[in-house]
Amino acid sequence: MTSTVQQPLTFDRFLEQDLEEGRYELVNGEVVRILATRQHKDVADFVEDTLKAEVKRLNLNYKVSSKIVIRTLTSQGREQGRHPDVSVVAKTIWEANRDAYSALGEPLQLAVEFVSTNWEDDYIDKLDEYERLGIPEFWIVDYMGLGSRDYLGNPKEPAVLVFLLDELGKYQYTRFRSADRVLSQTFPELALTVAQILAV
Repeated sequence: MTSTVQQPLTFDRFLEQDLEEGRYELVNGEVVRILATRQHKDVADFVEDTLKAEVKRLNLNYKVSSKIVIRTLTSQGREQGRHPDVSVVAKTIWEANRDAYSALGEPLQLAVEFVSTNWEDDYIDKLDEYERLGIPEFWIVDYMGLGSRDYLGNPKEPAVLVFLLDELGKYQYTRFRSADRVLSQTFPELALTVAQILAV
């Protein structure tokens, strides 16, 4: 009797998988289905719609989508396939190869993740991978206040954390709470408060 060891999937092989409808990521060589609560989806839809409206209002050269997968690398060089809750990408990058899958190896302009019970994925793994990829702006929307006190403060409160790459390619963040307006490098005129997000 022989047994075969299944090799971890590469990013390209991950894209070729015949998966049923839904959201998936490639994590440590395996396909992981992303399941979200209705509240998670409602909050993500609200932010996506708000950013789309801002792109339309100002006629900005961005595509906003919840359907984009990006290729990232871990610190050990392992390929991951991440599916941000909301992605903002330059139209020139998106339109460069329209026959390709909706997956990118180039950095997004902005990635937004909404924290669920597996908050470490967003605050540790994705934060590292998005920084490594060179995504200039990354939001963590912790609408339930689940993350570490290092980020949320003590007592922990729901917040939006906006991470921006500095000149050394490292993320520096600002925490926004309650009635604070979320300040975005990508959308400098955006009139969106944390309270509006939390009210969804």
